[in-house]
This record gives sequence, C-alpha cells and structure tokens, in this order.
Amino acid sequence: MSYPYLSDLINHLFGTNWTIPIAMFGTFVALAILIASALAKKEVLRFEALGLLPQAKNSAQALLPAHAILSDLVLISTLFGILGARIFHILEYPYEFIDHPLEMIFSRSGLTIYGGLIFGAVAGAVYLKKRAVPVLPMLDALSPSIILAYAIGRIGCQISGDGDWGMAANLALKPDWIPTYFWAQTYTNNIAGVVIASPGVYPTPIYESLIAFGIFLFLWAIRKMPYSRGVMFSTYLLLSGFARLLIEKIRINSAYHFLGISFTQAELISVLLITFGLLGIWRSTHTKYMSKMAISLVVAGALTACVKL
Repeated sequence: MSYPYLSDLINHLFGTNWTIPIAMFGTFVALAILIASALAKKEVLRFEALGLLPQAKNSAQALLPAHAILSDLVLISTLFGILGARIFHILEYPYEFIDHPLEMIFSRSGLTIYGGLIFGAVAGAVYLKKRAVPVLPMLDALSPSIILAYAIGRIGCQISGDGDWGMAANLALKPDWIPTYFWAQTYTNNIAGVVIASPGVYPTPIYESLIAFGIFLFLWAIRKMPYSRGVMFSTYLLLSGFARLLIEKIRINSAYHFLGISFTQAELISVLLITFGLLGIWRSTHTKYMSKMAISLVVAGALTACVKL
C-alpha cells in the first residue's frame, strides 16, 4: 500500500476521510535535508576545529566561519539537485518526453537521483569556490550526511510509491525466512498511478535505503581515522556506486546501446562513480587497506554487472 499524501496515511490508520495536501515524498525530502544539515554542521565544525577547513568569504570579501555558509550551500545544492534530477529523468526517457513534454516536466514522480547528485555537487562546488572554501575537505565533511539524506529520501520513495520500484518479483527465489512484503509489493494507490499485477515488484527503495544507512554507519565509523584529503568522499562514491550497480540488476530502466553493449544510465554513472572513487582512494598513502577493498569491490561489481537476476 502506498500513501502519496499525509491524509492517505492518516485515513488508513484511523478510518477518517480527510484531505491534507502534504506530499509524503516531499515531507521525507524535507526531513532528510533537516537531519543531514544538522549532522553536516557538526562535521564541518569538527573539521574547522582540526584546521581542515579555512574561513570562507562572503560577497563583501569579509571572513566568516565555513559552517556559516552551510545553509546557503544546502539550499543551492538542493535546488540544482532537483533540477538535475528532472533533467536526467527526461534524458533517460527521451521518446516519452517528445510525446508528452509537459507531463514529463511537471510530473509528481520521475526524478533521477544521479542527476540530482551531479547537478547539486557541481552547483555546490561552484559556490564553495566563490566563497574561497576548498572543495575536497568540505566534501569529506559532508559525505556521511549526503548518504544519510539519500537513505531517508528513499523511505519517501517507498511510502509514496513514486515509481522507483524494481522488476516483477520472482517468488520462487524467495527464501522462506524473508517476509513476502520485503520481496514483492504491488504499491496500491501509488502516486505514479501505475497498476502492478500480483505478486508485485521488488521494493528496491527499501533495499537502497537499508544499504545507504549501512554506508552511512560505515562512513561515520571511519570519519576520525587518518586519511588524505578527498578519501572520505571517494569512499562514498565507491560504495554508493557499487550499491546502485547491484540494485540496478532488479530494476527496469530505459537502456542505452553502444558497440553492442546494453546499459542503463544508472549503470553507466555507477561505473564512473566507482572509477572516480577508486582513483581518489588510490591517491592516499595512508589507506592501503581501503585501496585493496576498493579493488575487490570493483572486481565484484564488474562481475555483478554481467549477471541478470
């Protein structure tokens, strides 16, 4: 069962018939931003105390603490992230956009997370440059918060049923100890207006959220270890790219074709994230064990990319 709006959830729980036009996905996005921002500020303050983040400059070239520009950074990255998420969704389904341009632009569903990440990161980096703040240390400080925000946002995808589910679930492969709802869901009343036949599809937002929470806990646990500048963010890129590459095997997305190879937009970007993450970690001289881990993940990811579940 999906609950696109807050009233859908309240009416289901209490048998009421209210109309509250508060979108559940938007609510969780707002919650993700608030929680991640609070955590990000804590890490930025720690980086400042360690001397890893210098003071920023405002529009008048006056100096101020780096954490003082955090709210503006979050706002700019969020706005451009939403724009990028919509643009990448349109690029993923160009023929549908040609047939229904306005519907694609103003749809209540259809946001591509990688588009949001790329646009948000670029916009944020430009803003940091204008404020004379080094990008890589800030990205290191923000990495745990970014993946935490993603985990919370995916809960919103699951509750609202925004279309980010997977392919038709194969119940014959389900182990007995796994609950059926964790393996297949029909997303009745989903915001995308799609009717899904029983037994349902793989609830990939649940999987992605759990994996993202796991990555967050890992990054949070290692954040105080000695590492070179950019390694924390590179580790985030590596793990999130590898996780999405796995999930993509049970999702249905528009595929591109090049030199006889078929791949989705998310698979291509995941491979690039893994590559950039590996290169970033490899540059560090204090994290050889992480480099070995990165190589193992890349090899496993390459093998996984060749397997269809």
